[in-house]
Amino acid sequence: MRKTTFPAVLATFVVCFLFWMLLDFSFKPEELIAGAIVSLAVALFSARFFIHEKAGWFFNPLRLVKLLGFWCVTFPVELWKANVDMARRCFTGCTNINPGIVKVPVDLKSDYGRAALANAITLTPGTMTLDIAEQEGQTYYYIHWINVTATGEEAGEAIKGRLEKGLKGVWE
Repeated sequence: MRKTTFPAVLATFVVCFLFWMLLDFSFKPEELIAGAIVSLAVALFSARFFIHEKAGWFFNPLRLVKLLGFWCVTFPVELWKANVDMARRCFTGCTNINPGIVKVPVDLKSDYGRAALANAITLTPGTMTLDIAEQEGQTYYYIHWINVTATGEEAGEAIKGRLEKGLKGVWE
C-alpha cells in the first residue's frame, strides 16, 4: 500500500479547496471554513490514490503557469480549429470525411500527462481516444479520427501536435 505524504495531501487539499471555491463562489467565512474542512478530509483519505508521482510539481510556479497556458491558450486554440474544421465539413454536406481508427505514438512519460492528452484529444471535435496501449516500451493511442489521411507519425502530428508539446512542458 502506498504511503500518504504531506506534499500529496497538501496538493490534493489545494485542488479540492479551489474546486469547492469554484462551485460555491459566495466566499462567506463559514462556507470557506466548511470547504476547508471537507477538502482536508477528502485530501487525507484520497491523496494516496490521486497522487502517484511527485506531488511537489504542483507547487512549481513555472509548471503551474505552463498548465494555465495550456488550458487557457493552447487547448482553446486547438479546440477552435477543430470546431471550425467540423463546421466546414458539416456545411459542405459531410462528403469530405474519411473516418477510421489510427494508432498514434505518444512520447509523454507521465501518467497524468498521458491522461490529460487523451482527454484533450477526446474533447476536440472529430477525434476520440479509444485506448492507450504500451508495446515494447512505447505508448500508443488508438484514436477514432474523422479524417484518416495518414497513419502513424503523420496522423499523430496532425491530431496531437501542439497538445502534446504543451503538456510535455507541464508534466515532464
